[in-house]
Amino acid sequence: MGNRPARIAPSALAAGQVIDGFRLEERLHQGGMANLWRVIRVDANGEPLAETMPLIMKVPRIKGGEDPASIVGFEVEQMILPALTGTHVPKYVARGDFTHHAYLVMERIEGPSLRPRLDDAPLPIDEVIEIGSRVATALHELHRQHLVHLDVKPSNIVFRPDGTAVLVDFGLSRHDKLPDLLEEEFTLPMGTAPYMSPEQVQFVRNDPRSDLFALGVMLYHLTTGQRPFGSPESVRGLRRRLFVDPVPPRAIRPDCPPWLQEVILKCLEVRPERRYQSAAQLALDLQNPGQVALGSRAARSRQSGTVKVFKRWFFALGSESRPSARLGVADQVARSPIVVAAVDVDNATPLLLEKMQESVRRILVTEPGARLACVSVMRVARIGLDDLVDANGQSRHVKQLVGLKHWARPVTRNLELDEGRLTFHVLEAPDAADALLEFAERNQVDHIVMGARGASVLRRYLGSVSSQVVAKAGCTVTVVRA
Repeated sequence: MGNRPARIAPSALAAGQVIDGFRLEERLHQGGMANLWRVIRVDANGEPLAETMPLIMKVPRIKGGEDPASIVGFEVEQMILPALTGTHVPKYVARGDFTHHAYLVMERIEGPSLRPRLDDAPLPIDEVIEIGSRVATALHELHRQHLVHLDVKPSNIVFRPDGTAVLVDFGLSRHDKLPDLLEEEFTLPMGTAPYMSPEQVQFVRNDPRSDLFALGVMLYHLTTGQRPFGSPESVRGLRRRLFVDPVPPRAIRPDCPPWLQEVILKCLEVRPERRYQSAAQLALDLQNPGQVALGSRAARSRQSGTVKVFKRWFFALGSESRPSARLGVADQVARSPIVVAAVDVDNATPLLLEKMQESVRRILVTEPGARLACVSVMRVARIGLDDLVDANGQSRHVKQLVGLKHWARPVTRNLELDEGRLTFHVLEAPDAADALLEFAERNQVDHIVMGARGASVLRRYLGSVSSQVVAKAGCTVTVVRA
């Protein structure tokens, strides 16, 4: 595996520290998932360099025991932000990965967040309209860049001094041209409960109209001071939005114009095809209220009756998303063969790891369009009593992720694999074979390459991981022996 560079513990960060040429000046925010630092770029002597814009560094909080989705989400944001351009996103500057120090440096937007205005709701109607129009314009630009944000909420919206809306925090987002690590590794709905669209609840992550639903939730809250679907804490609670419609805004706030109620309730339709079909269409209506066609939504004065709700509930029972719908956003990636390298970074011998590197490299040379997913399984107890940190206090999840990246370096050297073709996954499961088989099936894997360690009486009796994968996988499996 070679000599590994020393990692800087996130807890050790302090003002004045220099990381890869960036000096930490002030911690601006300490969240549950990440810390935000104001930074400046310095030269080798520690002298500040001329900078054209203020900078901020986002550093994940890795203490051990954190939600694995937060680690994967940080990698997602590191992958997505450099692919985005324009005034509606922070400018990307630099990043560091978990092999040394994980961080993301970007432009610091000096305007206010929308979050404080939520506490002041209900807001004046004119302000609600202005906010909605600016956010819809920003979403349209992101959708044109093949991105679905999937976590649109007031705390993720910042305004530049000129009023331009900027979307931040892309840890839950999906990009058409990049792998969706969250969908590949997790099987629970991803999002912030009050703002999640019905299709997100049903595991669909490729529809830009999901962001319009979330914007509709925001507009409803800013208009009425209430959330249309509350703040559910379970999947069952989330599913209620598939059949229970919100109280019409005018029933809570009589001075809400009928046209605005029409717009808000159209955004909150259960079926995406009944919502606005683009953020640009929504922005146009908000900017031209006289052009809004008033339908039954504008006249609504109460929630639907019991019979109608029951009918919606009944049809919602069979409305689960289809796998083909969930995978459709990544068509370009799915058309290329997907190769999984299943690497036991903790237990495999150096010789076996080297043989696997050779085998995977040969496959990539013969399959120039292939995508490589490096996978390791972190075994955890079924009842969840495992230590999530090692003897040195390091996160086991991050340690395996670092090990995977070190293993892959000799494989990918000189092959020019871009980010869309190389990903890393640490799966937490009690059974390694089951985890690999589920990963392969869910992600339509074409080829699994894995190692087989030396035989033993116990392995012959119980069956090795490789033999179980060979027996059950629906794709090609290559077993490498040292």
